[in-house]
Amino acid sequence: MILNLSKIKTESLLLFCKDLILSYKDKEEINITGTDKELIEKFNKISDVMLKEINKATLSSDYYMKNRKHYRVKAVLDGYNYINKQISKSLEKKRTFNPSMLYFSLLALWFKELNKESRSKEYIFFSLYTYGNVYDELLVKVKNSDFKRLNISMIEVAEELIYKLDSYSFK
Repeated sequence: MILNLSKIKTESLLLFCKDLILSYKDKEEINITGTDKELIEKFNKISDVMLKEINKATLSSDYYMKNRKHYRVKAVLDGYNYINKQISKSLEKKRTFNPSMLYFSLLALWFKELNKESRSKEYIFFSLYTYGNVYDELLVKVKNSDFKRLNISMIEVAEELIYKLDSYSFK
């Protein structure tokens, strides 16, 4: 069987980001000390839009679980597990993390920096989305230097993972 590895890795990444968003979406207790509440609300709205688009590009979690033995779904889940392990390794040394900045950096690096799936109509949203505006909001306009450092460390974690994912070989 011939698989488009780029599409498999892209779907794995989108599934991971979907789960990451869902893990903190609508949680009242998430509060980043010293961070402007308006900024958090704005980014939550962006996360809602991103989740909606990710849901359009991926199937339901039940589908992946029911069909996990199918060669293509198995490859997507292997990629997902690889991403999860690499992120877990990177984050175990950190006391805190910003899931919003992490998933956004992962997507920005994959679609914009590496230009993955730039010609694929189902992923065009992720290629064209205005990443600069969000980076400005989370890096330039943030007054809290600790939060800014946290966001920069999330970009570093994302860079490390994306370059590993790009060279990842399914075996």
